[in-house]
Amino acid sequence: MLFQPVFDKIERPILIAGPCSAETEAQVMETAHGLKAQGIDLFRAGIWKPRTKPGGFEGVGTVGLGWLRKVKQEVGIPVTTEVATTQHVFEALKYGVDVLWIGARTTVNPFSVQEVADALSGVDIPVLIKNPVNADLKLWMGAIERIQKAGITRIAAVHRGFSVPGETNFRNSPLWQLPIELKRQMPDLQIVCDHSHICGRRDTLARIAQQALDLGYDGLMTEVHPTPDEAWSDAEQQITPLVYGEMVRNLTARKLTTSNADFLKSLDFLRQQIDELDERLLQLLGSRMRLADQIGEYKKSNNISIYQPSRWNEILEQAVAKGATLGLSGEFIEAVLKAVHEESIAHQSKVMNNVTA
Repeated sequence: MLFQPVFDKIERPILIAGPCSAETEAQVMETAHGLKAQGIDLFRAGIWKPRTKPGGFEGVGTVGLGWLRKVKQEVGIPVTTEVATTQHVFEALKYGVDVLWIGARTTVNPFSVQEVADALSGVDIPVLIKNPVNADLKLWMGAIERIQKAGITRIAAVHRGFSVPGETNFRNSPLWQLPIELKRQMPDLQIVCDHSHICGRRDTLARIAQQALDLGYDGLMTEVHPTPDEAWSDAEQQITPLVYGEMVRNLTARKLTTSNADFLKSLDFLRQQIDELDERLLQLLGSRMRLADQIGEYKKSNNISIYQPSRWNEILEQAVAKGATLGLSGEFIEAVLKAVHEESIAHQSKVMNNVTA
């Protein structure tokens, strides 16, 4: 599956910035002029805003597209906005929007994505596709494939984080492993990090932006407003054009590779050691599962249940404590051991139920 780049490769990250919502013509133009000085590549602004409950600000609608057209004409920056329906697509195209994006609340619904895809059939325009609200990689990939099947070749993914249960330090948890897997399966696809929606607040924007660049992301999408505290939506996560410019200048873009022979030789040596350790880990895990099979036999012959909560809690507590002395986080230890435990239960279940395959 081949994708054409939405943006030509440049030395620095692709920079997409603008207000969460287009509120007034004056606000849009002030933001655009401020961002022009910061050298952004694409100006973003929401025209239609999906809300969880009725009664909130749902965007200015089509009138705001005229403001985006003015940004193109007077400021000279290409523009992008979110579309979620056939009518949104037709209106955005009529006003000359350069790039469309599909939001997280649309990506989660294949019917909605297909509606947008059908509206785009025969149109040559770049499309950015945000991850779905929930952590479902197949839904994200499915949305990308639907748009591609409509004949769109210039597609990029936007990682804006995922809604997860419980309290976290993020508005939307990044779950970096999902976009990393997306890139593995779709290596030609450009990926942009919407760190504003991941963070949900200003003080962590720079850190998450740098983490995205460290992981090789192609660019950043940031919400910028001339007076963030007065914004009509998502005020807490927006910053001024000047603060934005300072943040970008302090970021470090990472190279994918180098021709430095000493570096490549040292890296290859370290990777060989990792490969050897990974082989040993797999051998140990295989041995562990063979022991789980034996335990399953004993439990079966004595009519004992597979899951033993006290034993599992003991293993987990001891491993987390031991891991801390080895410089391993408790979250990592729990994730690894839970996967091992699930596989162990699966092995014992097969033994106890005489499943041979």
